[in-house]
Amino acid sequence: MAQCKPGTRLKSAVCNSEVMVVLASAADVELTCGGVPMGEIGADASGGQSLSPDHCDGTLIGKRYVNEAGDFEVLCTKPGEGSLAIDGAALTVKGAKPLPSSD
Repeated sequence: MAQCKPGTRLKSAVCNSEVMVVLASAADVELTCGGVPMGEIGADASGGQSLSPDHCDGTLIGKRYVNEAGDFEVLCTKPGEGSLAIDGAALTVKGAKPLPSSD
C-alpha cells in the first residue's frame, strides 16, 4: 500500500487513472481504483490483476474526489475506467461551492 499524504501522486494498476492526494486524514487508508490498490507513479504495477466489474464507473480529469466524511480528497490528473475508493467506500465527485447571491 502506498503512503497517502498530500502531494503524493498515485496510479492505477488496472487502468489509466492517475491521481494526486490533496487532503489526507492522519489514519492509514487503502486507496483503490477499479477494486485494486493504487501504487506510486514509477513503481512496477502488479501483474495479473484486472478491473473489477463493481468498480468501473471511471474517473474524470480535473475532478476532485472525496470520501463521505470529507477528510480525504484526491485530484484526478489522468482519466481512466476504474472508480476510486478508500477502505472499500466509494469516493464521490466533489461539488462546487455555491457562490453568494449578488442581489
